[in-house]
Amino acid sequence: MPSKLRELLDEFRSVLGSRLLDVILPPVVFLMVNGVWGLTAAMTSALLLALFMGVVNWRSGKPLGYALGGAGSVVLAIGLVWVLGRAEGYFLPGLVSGALTLVLCLVSLVFRQPLTAWSSYLARRWPLGWYWHDRVRPAYSETTLLWTLFFAFRLAWQVMLYRSSQTQTLSWVQTLTGWPAIIVLLVVTYLYGTWRLRKLSGPSLDEFRSGRPAPWHGQQRGF
Repeated sequence: MPSKLRELLDEFRSVLGSRLLDVILPPVVFLMVNGVWGLTAAMTSALLLALFMGVVNWRSGKPLGYALGGAGSVVLAIGLVWVLGRAEGYFLPGLVSGALTLVLCLVSLVFRQPLTAWSSYLARRWPLGWYWHDRVRPAYSETTLLWTLFFAFRLAWQVMLYRSSQTQTLSWVQTLTGWPAIIVLLVVTYLYGTWRLRKLSGPSLDEFRSGRPAPWHGQQRGF
């Protein structure tokens, strides 16, 4: 196996896991059941499936918060369907979440603390000061700009479908531009980010921690 492919698999194995099924299955079931048996049956089916998957995740050893998180989001979505009386309400939490992510991207760029740097810090706990180094930060700013463009395009597309009540198309678009597209975005982010760090010739983590002066060998793996 090529070293770069092995590196990507190592980096994203924790992202893939069972999250795709957790995110994809409930809306697909909601859409299919709604088309055949109506809105009440669709809400019931999606909720029962989310609860079942939560129990399976919990019994497999995942934290209780993770196990119940999917069911909680489905309960919120179903509550919005009930209040609004429209099947499209099921997808409203996804629109709100996408809008908030877009706002975070924009705000982080304005304050020169890019969101991809914070995401990496929360996942890896590398020294925060390293991310703000003048020859490290540009890689994270540029990848955050990529995230901004992705989330802006996704939000505009989904809002258009929501406003025109195209429930079936909205379901597939929200599903496919969810974790499947985000995993692709993360892969592109990692590949570009690691390449950009090498081009910037900033300090690697070890060089930053030891206070080594330039010239630096640079960060060769990890973003």
